[in-house]
Amino acid sequence: MAITAEQRDEIAKKYQLHPNDKGSTKVQIALLTARINDLTGHFRAHKKDHHSRQGLLKMVGQRRALLDYLRRNDIDAYRALIADLGLRH
Repeated sequence: MAITAEQRDEIAKKYQLHPNDKGSTKVQIALLTARINDLTGHFRAHKKDHHSRQGLLKMVGQRRALLDYLRRNDIDAYRALIADLGLRH
């Protein structure tokens, strides 16, 4: 099941820098993480859905690039975000 608009707004509110922020690095990473987690459950049921898997891999790569950018520019925000999202077990 895809992420609803309400869920997307809730995630954005948690990580936004100002009230109208929908595109900052932290918000983008959080939204991509939610979509990746949603698709991961889909692949448990549909193991042969390779077309969607390609989209998942693109999202993972995009999140990786955004995380690298955040780490280069604001290491404290990077560490707080990965701890909050549960990345890097």
